[in-house]
Amino acid sequence: MTNQAPIEDVPIGGEVIRLGQFLKFAGLLDSGGHVKDAIANGEVTVNGEVDLRRGRQLQPGDVVSFEGRRSRVRP
Repeated sequence: MTNQAPIEDVPIGGEVIRLGQFLKFAGLLDSGGHVKDAIANGEVTVNGEVDLRRGRQLQPGDVVSFEGRRSRVRP
């Protein structure tokens, strides 16, 4: 069994947010360029699956992972 990082809840102040925005908002990445590259390189997962769409609409409860850190979308 692998040790996974704890999931950090990140309130977004609404019901939906795009994946690229969330990565910066949650502090997983610090710039749009890094977000674009990380997503294009398949380094970001949503609910355990790689997603290559920076504009993907995330819903409350979705879990985004990058480099071992995990953040859950909260309204």
